[in-house]
Amino acid sequence: MISILIPIYNYDTFPLVSELYKQCLECKINFEILCQDDASNQFLNENQNINSIENCNFSRNNSNLGRGKNINFLAEKAKFEWLLIMDCDTFPTENDFIRNYISQINEDEKVVYGGIEYQKEKPANDRLLRWIYGNARESLSAEKRNTNPNGNALTSNILIYKNVFVCNKFDESITKYGYEDLVFLSDLKKKGVLVKHIDNPTYHLGLETSKQFLDKTKTALKNLKLITKSNPLDSSESKILRIYRFLKRFYLVGFITFLFKKTERKIEQNLLSQNQSLLLFDLYKLGYFCSLKN
Repeated sequence: MISILIPIYNYDTFPLVSELYKQCLECKINFEILCQDDASNQFLNENQNINSIENCNFSRNNSNLGRGKNINFLAEKAKFEWLLIMDCDTFPTENDFIRNYISQINEDEKVVYGGIEYQKEKPANDRLLRWIYGNARESLSAEKRNTNPNGNALTSNILIYKNVFVCNKFDESITKYGYEDLVFLSDLKKKGVLVKHIDNPTYHLGLETSKQFLDKTKTALKNLKLITKSNPLDSSESKILRIYRFLKRFYLVGFITFLFKKTERKIEQNLLSQNQSLLLFDLYKLGYFCSLKN
């Protein structure tokens, strides 16, 4: 029936596995939960406890593979025809999470995304940027996500038919953080596979500090630069690519890079403060990407 795949990196995943196990039992289905730690160095003892749960397995890579390759590795081990890919720092918002996905299995769609939410409680001040961004840009209803099916999906909570995944694995050349989802979902679209959206979200629990999120954003944009050298990504799936290509057409990339260099520190001060502006965050990403490409 279903193989649940959870790539792990420095996170205690035992509570998530316990909840998923309980829900699978309640649904009376054949299942397995496969967890693979990508050579991290935290919570190893906690995650080893996963092996004490029936139909659940935890193992650890000897070296860091990167998220995409780690998921590919898990998919190769999976024995059931449907794969549910979940990030280790997520948790179902409802106790019928698995049941909702099982109800989709006999439908025509081969890829189903349930969505993501952020807890309502405001986090500590040094973690506000990730929380504000997530609530505004990622925590969307199925109706809103369906306006751009593949562009508005993430692989942190996604059900996919195994045969579809095997023909369209994650790009293993992407070993660092960022945009592996964009490439994966864009390639699916090129092959005529569109994501179906339902309201079956998980909470995103692992909020980075604003500084960590900003650093990861820079790493992701560097990744995007490398990806676009070999992969002609569809601009409709990425706002930043769409705007960058517009600026390039009118020879404005150098000018935007100049403005970014002049304002970079001041924008960073805002983004690391308690009064962040998502508009400034968008401008920061665009300026940083232009500076990389320039």
